[in-house]
This record gives sequence, C-alpha cells and structure tokens, in this order.
Amino acid sequence: MRHQKAGRKLGRESSHRVSMLRNMVTSFFGDERVETTDAKAKELQKLVEKMITLGKQGNLHARRYALAVIKDRRIVKKLFEDIAPRFQDRQGGYTRIFKAGYRPGDGALLSVVELTTKISSADKRKAETKEKSSISKSVSKKKRPSKKSPPKGEKGKKISREKGPEEGEETK
Repeated sequence: MRHQKAGRKLGRESSHRVSMLRNMVTSFFGDERVETTDAKAKELQKLVEKMITLGKQGNLHARRYALAVIKDRRIVKKLFEDIAPRFQDRQGGYTRIFKAGYRPGDGALLSVVELTTKISSADKRKAETKEKSSISKSVSKKKRPSKKSPPKGEKGKKISREKGPEEGEETK
C-alpha cells in the first residue's frame, strides 16, 4: 500500500522527474506561465509556490536554496527582484491552474499554470516610457559631432556632384 507517499511519479525515474520539474520551474519563471499536462501542472505548482516563498524571504540562505533548484542565475534574480515582491502581502496562492483542453496526439488533459498577479499593461507602458526617456536623455547628453566642410578632392578642389557621361555615351 502507498500510505504516506506524497507526490506523483509521472511515469519517470526519480532523477528524470526531478530534472524535468527543475526545467519546468525555470521555464515557468522565465515566461510566467507554462502549458503542460494536468498531473505535471499540479506537481509544478507545489514547487513554484515554494520558490516564491523563498523569494519573499529575500536573504542569501533562501537564494542559495532557490539556486539548488533553479540552475539559471538570471531566473533566480528575476524571482527575487521582480516576481516575489509582487506577492509580498499574500500568504500563498501565487499560481493558478486552468484546463486548456486535450492534446491532439494522445488525448492527454492539458493545463496552463500561471501567476495570479501579472504586471498590468498600464504598468508595462509606464516602464517602457521611463526606459525610453532615460535612453533619450543619455543620447542627448552625448556630444554631437560638429558639422565639417565637405571633403575636398585632389589638389584642394571641391568634388563636383554633377554626373559625368555614362559609359557608351558620346560627349557633344
């Protein structure tokens, strides 16, 4: 009997299952949503919730625990600096799962896992305009080259801009 055996085996050996869930967590935090089978989504949700809780703690110890699961440092940085602060006042329930239909090949039930709070489009626009204004300020501060006289040809004469006779044409 399987008493007190939590978690799903997902038809894989333990090392394959662990590495698959690590990769899924990394992909999830990169895109903030992932589409997978229903059973994998439920297992993924458990791990994602734990990682966000570590991100809310924000200390070095929690960051090292997160790095033990998520191997990409950029994703861990995003988790601790962008994602976790959004959930600072929430006590769990950071993700939601909703059914997305059936997979055409084998008929497996597909689900989408996503964060419950996303950055609103208005906040995105504000961030983009702030970014653009900071870029334009840095460009305007740079010295612009002064206008120089047009380049001179041989012996100090100006280059004429008139077209000469084309090849095969006779001159009058």
